[in-house]
Amino acid sequence: METSTVTFRPRTRRAVVRWCAALVLVALSALVGHHLSMQAGLARLREAAEHRLDMVATGLDAELTRFDYLPALLEMTPVVPALLNAPADASLRDAANRYLAGVNATARAEMLYVLDAGGTSLAASDWDRPGTTLGQHYEFRPYMIDALAQGRGRFYGVGITSRRPGYYLSYALRRERSVPGVVTVKINLEDNEAAWRKLPGDVVVVDQRGVVILATRDDLKFRPLLPLDALQRAEVLRSRPYGEAALAPLRWQRLEALAPGVQLIRVEGADRLVASRTLRNAPWQLLTLDDMAPLRVAARNAAMTAALGMVALLLLGVTLWQRRRAERQKLANQAALQAAHDGLESMVAARTAQLRAAQDELVQAGKMAALGQMSAGLAHELNQPLTAMRTLSESAAILLDHERHDEVRGNLKRIRDMVDRLARLTAQLKTFSHKNQLGPSPVALAAAIDDARVIVAGAEQKHGVQVEVDIEPPQLAVMADEAALGSVLVNLMRNAIEAMEHMPQRVLRLQGRLSEDGRAVLTVSDTGPGIRDDVVPKLFEPFVTTKPAGSGLGLGLVLCAQLVRAMNGGLRADNREGGGAYFVVDLPAASPHAHP
Repeated sequence: METSTVTFRPRTRRAVVRWCAALVLVALSALVGHHLSMQAGLARLREAAEHRLDMVATGLDAELTRFDYLPALLEMTPVVPALLNAPADASLRDAANRYLAGVNATARAEMLYVLDAGGTSLAASDWDRPGTTLGQHYEFRPYMIDALAQGRGRFYGVGITSRRPGYYLSYALRRERSVPGVVTVKINLEDNEAAWRKLPGDVVVVDQRGVVILATRDDLKFRPLLPLDALQRAEVLRSRPYGEAALAPLRWQRLEALAPGVQLIRVEGADRLVASRTLRNAPWQLLTLDDMAPLRVAARNAAMTAALGMVALLLLGVTLWQRRRAERQKLANQAALQAAHDGLESMVAARTAQLRAAQDELVQAGKMAALGQMSAGLAHELNQPLTAMRTLSESAAILLDHERHDEVRGNLKRIRDMVDRLARLTAQLKTFSHKNQLGPSPVALAAAIDDARVIVAGAEQKHGVQVEVDIEPPQLAVMADEAALGSVLVNLMRNAIEAMEHMPQRVLRLQGRLSEDGRAVLTVSDTGPGIRDDVVPKLFEPFVTTKPAGSGLGLGLVLCAQLVRAMNGGLRADNREGGGAYFVVDLPAASPHAHP
């Protein structure tokens, strides 16, 4: 048989432990809330029950003793002893009846009546009403038996004639050593029951047999708390205290003793808090019954409130913990982000410095590469003046020997012009080959073009290029560095000449105009094959070239763009509609009053 085991990761295990701990806390809170609420509720119920017991017991004891004076009062009345001596005398019976009725009108008892020694009613306060006790026999009633035996009797029971329950107080009338009769007072306790019904809970009075004789609920009356035994049943049959009641026992179950005289009891299926007390003037137990259902509802509500309160506290704690955790995580993320940002800035700064250095080196390398290309063209330009200077100097020496001074002077002037031309060429090479800071000054555009043509003159002649220069106005000047502008023009013109090498028509046009916004615009165009469309957007990026491999580094136009930007200008390129390419150099125009 295969067995499977479930393993939990540490994080999952911690989560399960936290959930279990939270559930335990919630359950404990509910239990504590329920227990405290029950204890507080029971304490309140016990206190209220004790208060009701005091009030009810005091009132009932007072009611039971309120008529204790009547038997002695009747004994001192002449008519009652006279009636006991002559019970057959009708006038005495009538006088006694009227006297008892008059006394009871003041005392307000249920009834007053006089019994002879055999238990027959001789006179009664209700003699003139239906159901009167007059002439009835009560020798079997406990209050009659106790009065004859003990001088006094107390009894609660249902009337034989009236069928109404009441409390009977009896007193033996003595004559020397004999008891000729008994005076009885019946007290109605229904007013007490009515007053008890206005109180909270239920009130019952249990006699010495455990039978409920007084109650605020009719369904509890004349029912024993526990089943009667045989002896008790025989006594009940003999004295008939409960009338025709069936004496069905209550479902009375003791659950728990909470305190002396206080018990938790289940009555007829409902839990009640029962407080009891023994009355002083009767062998009875006074009980108060309070329903436990509201108390249990309050306890459940308290448990739910405590549980919800604990849940709220736990949620608050979790929220605060998550917030603090989020804040710590946020601070950690910010610190990491700041560190990454600082590192990235340092890296960017280092890369920028490296890129700038590399660009500077590339620019210088481009200059040197262009210088090498220029050298080949300049060699031809330098050889012609040097040869001419040698010839003119030899001729000047011969003319000097013949004292032809004017001709010698002319040769020397031509030699000087050639030296100036050579100086300009070498100055261009020196400027182009060194790293220098650009200093803008007014430069005549036509003159700058002429100087650049001196350098590329050899290439023009070699490839048979026709050069067209159109400057309008002719004196148009720009604010630029003369050497840098010359380098740009030489590069653009040489590229155009080389692009037209295999073209049948080779025309290089340089057109200068003054724009409406006061800037000088020079357009250098050719009749070559043009620039590929995919190359145009990245033409001014390093190492981008349209020349065959080995013919260029792709740095010349990058150098030109940087030089033009350094002079606050712009350089752009595109293809002409009729064929060929054009480059536009946009530079600040010099003031008309500035002199190059």
